[in-house]
Amino acid sequence: MSTFLSPEVQAGLDAARKAALKKSSRLNVRAGDVQYKILRSWENGFSLDAEEAPHLRGLVDLFDGTRHLARCLIIASGEEGDEIEFEYKRTTEAADRQPLDFYRAPDAPVALLE
Repeated sequence: MSTFLSPEVQAGLDAARKAALKKSSRLNVRAGDVQYKILRSWENGFSLDAEEAPHLRGLVDLFDGTRHLARCLIIASGEEGDEIEFEYKRTTEAADRQPLDFYRAPDAPVALLE
């Protein structure tokens, strides 16, 4: 039995795999005003479609749908097939409130009622 696939069939399989990865992932990265869908992610990096994304470098925002997860400093680490792989140099998690510049006791009152 032969395992040879014609180039057209192989291209169709690759396109279907890429479409499935894009559909299943909610993660995306935003560089400026442009947003790119993340195909795969791991602990210290992620990959984007090489046809759609340029070689990004610098500060980007990481989102899960519309929820802001982190602000990351990234570099392109290489290409694997039709994906560009990026690594995090620094990651700062996004917070939903402003950081305090003073200590707040855990049992401190929330408001003062008279």
